Amino acid sequence: MKAFNISDYKVSKKVIIEETATKVDLGASEDEIKDALRTTRKDLAKFQDTMYAHGKYAALICLQGMDTAGKDSLIREVFEEFNSRGVVVHSFKTPSKNELKHDYLWRHYIALPQRGKFGVFNRTHYENVLVTRVHPEYILNENLPNITKVSDIDESFWQQRFEQINAFEKTLSENGTIIFKFFLNISKEEQKHRLLRRLNKKEKNWKFSPGDLKERKLWDEYMECYEAVLNNTSTEYAPWYIIPSDSKKTARYLVSKILYETMTSYKDIKEPELAPEIEAKISEYKEQLKNE
Repeated sequence: MKAFNISDYKVSKKVIIEETATKVDLGASEDEIKDALRTTRKDLAKFQDTMYAHGKYAALICLQGMDTAGKDSLIREVFEEFNSRGVVVHSFKTPSKNELKHDYLWRHYIALPQRGKFGVFNRTHYENVLVTRVHPEYILNENLPNITKVSDIDESFWQQRFEQINAFEKTLSENGTIIFKFFLNISKEEQKHRLLRRLNKKEKNWKFSPGDLKERKLWDEYMECYEAVLNNTSTEYAPWYIIPSDSKKTARYLVSKILYETMTSYKDIKEPELAPEIEAKISEYKEQLKNE
């Protein structure tokens, strides 16, 4: 398998979506990629045990992508080896009446992972500058001051939201949350193939919604909004990674590798040492148990 640098996928300069790759050749067969994922996810799960014992950092993984991009299966495959106490997944749907009574970041804030744990947001706070930007009428449901009609929602509104999100993530980072944001980048042709698969396979029919086709017609509008998000909210403390995702196996491996290499770069994350008075009596404690 070809070696790769995770910085190749990090957004560090202006992004033009139509110029970004949806496929990448890792120089390996599907079975080899699957084996590499299996190894990396075991290493990542072992590291999480250490992080849990250390107890000073949390990891937040944000997954965004068009319908059928593979978010659900990626979560299942990448975190398969994790102790259930070590990872919490939140899938954010349409805001409830109670959530709409708070600011748009509130429901995400209360779902953040505790120190020592991984939290996965399947769709994220970025829906508030993606779906709502394509459908600005949804903003009216938030009952915001000075926003009474769609024409009140101008470019300065979206820029303000980008600034608010950056500030939100900066606060999290400064308080020990390591943030990863992954855009699962699929082609429109690949989405068509996956939607057809949902319709052709009876066991997949439940995943299909006519709304998927309505949103697909807005593909270009969504790409413009994703481009704005990537260019306005990728920071050193909360970077975006664009993951070529026409191959689900490749996308899963890339995400797992980026997570593992980044997390293990934090050299202060290690298991705490025993208190000297306990360590000095380990042999005594062993004997007590053996002599029960």
